[in-house]
Amino acid sequence: MLEAIFLLVGMIIGAGLVWSINHFLLKKDNEKNEHLKAVFNELSQSALDTQSERFLQLAQTKLEAQTKEGEKDLEGKKKLIDSSLTNLKGDLNKVENLISEMEKQRSQTYGSLSNQLKTATEQTVSLQQVTNELKSVLSNTKVRGQWGERMAEDILRMAGFIEGVQYEKQEMQEGGKSKPDFTFKMPDGHILNMDVKFPLNSYLNYLSAEADVDKESHKKQFLRDAKLRITEIGDRNYINNNTLDYVLLFIPNEQVYSFINEHDRTILDEALKRKVIICGPNTLYAILAVVRQAADNFQLEKTSSEILKVLADFKKQWSLYTSEFEKLDKQFDTFEKTFSKVKLDRSRLLEKQLDKVEELRNRENLKQLTLEEK
Repeated sequence: MLEAIFLLVGMIIGAGLVWSINHFLLKKDNEKNEHLKAVFNELSQSALDTQSERFLQLAQTKLEAQTKEGEKDLEGKKKLIDSSLTNLKGDLNKVENLISEMEKQRSQTYGSLSNQLKTATEQTVSLQQVTNELKSVLSNTKVRGQWGERMAEDILRMAGFIEGVQYEKQEMQEGGKSKPDFTFKMPDGHILNMDVKFPLNSYLNYLSAEADVDKESHKKQFLRDAKLRITEIGDRNYINNNTLDYVLLFIPNEQVYSFINEHDRTILDEALKRKVIICGPNTLYAILAVVRQAADNFQLEKTSSEILKVLADFKKQWSLYTSEFEKLDKQFDTFEKTFSKVKLDRSRLLEKQLDKVEELRNRENLKQLTLEEK
């Protein structure tokens, strides 16, 4: 029991000693650590101060270099910006001038357009008046026929046709059975007849009608009138032994001609079967151009034949001329030979006789008689 107490006391004392020793050592370690910490802090602060001073110097040097470089860069950029601003200012001035010019042109264009619209309006009103007057005139059959003849005459003049030379008006055909409006003279003695009267009442009613039903009714009636007119022309004595195999039916309005082509092309086929050629102003001009060219070609062919005949006669006379000239040339050769013979031989003989006379005179010592002595 006692030993246990001593053992416990010894353990407590040992533990106290160990704690005391550890506490002393820990205190020493703390003091050493504090000293080391103070020394480290001092060294760190010194190194930090040194490094901070170097860093500040380096930073200042770098900053000065970068500042100078930045100043140079800014100066270059400033010059570039100034140059760009100058160019931009010039471009803006050009744009401003262009806008000003465009505005000026726009004002002029609008002014001109306004005048043109005003003129167009006036012309439209005038055209409407003329159309109404023309519609009123064309409603009269007699006046419509005169208008068709006038249109045909204008086209004939444009094609170079002369009345009394290439065509005749209202000329009675042989037999007195028909009198076409125009008769064209062909170069071979044949003729080509043309009628210019065409029914337009239903077409005018078609144009003035507003309801679709009325328009359709007037259109059908106009096409029936056109077919009836073709039949009438085909039954007349416009085609005979003295004429060509076709007769022309002139429609004095291109719009009417196009209307027929558009709405019933069988009319043209039916007309051709009856030897009737329907033609508008443009078609008539083309046909007349062909007729004129054919007449010119025929006349040229006829003239060429006459020229060939004249050339044949000329060749015959030229052969006679050449033959007579050759005879005359031979006679000249004979004359030249005779002349040379007389000139040379006879002159030589005469000279010999004169020489003998002179020799005789000299031998007899005779004086030559002078003109005074004679």
